[in-house]
Amino acid sequence: MTSDWVDWFPIVFFPLKIIVLGVGMFYAIKWHRDQEKKK
Repeated sequence: MTSDWVDWFPIVFFPLKIIVLGVGMFYAIKWHRDQEKKK
């Protein structure tokens, strides 16, 4: 039995990780801007 999921795992995982990091950075910047507005 060949482990087929190992072949496409990096192909799916890396773009997903980039998207998650991008969303995380977006909300971090948004949160900091909201904190500045409150002052």
